Amino acid sequence: MASQRVSVVTLGVADLERARTFYGAWGWIERQSADEVVFFQLNGLVLALFSAAALAEEQGRPVAELGTGAMALAQNFHTEAEVDERFHAALVAGAAMLRRPQKAPWGGYSGYLADPDGHVWELAVNPFWDLDDDGSVSIPEAPPAA
Repeated sequence: MASQRVSVVTLGVADLERARTFYGAWGWIERQSADEVVFFQLNGLVLALFSAAALAEEQGRPVAELGTGAMALAQNFHTEAEVDERFHAALVAGAAMLRRPQKAPWGGYSGYLADPDGHVWELAVNPFWDLDDDGSVSIPEAPPAA
């Protein structure tokens, strides 16, 4: 069994219907849902939107302890034009702009936005990684040390 993997990313949201509407307006297709959770099938993993109150209850801790965390989810694209288009689509759907896409000091192109619950997304082109048409990303293996 592979130990380096993520199967499901779950985002705790204050208002499940607002979150469902945002991701739907951004072009995401809902696959399943239940009373307190909505699932989207991604390339090899699942994104779940879970009522923050229900998520806290399931974890056995107060909602106030959930926080939003110091992290960013990312979508990689082949071109700057694709980044710009998806960034604009997210803003139209209700995202908040954190940093407009721009050339990055590390050699790529990226911008940051936040969904209605404050979950941060980076939209980027990384010319140093391989990107499949389905969005799967691969980090090339480093050459052997000399």
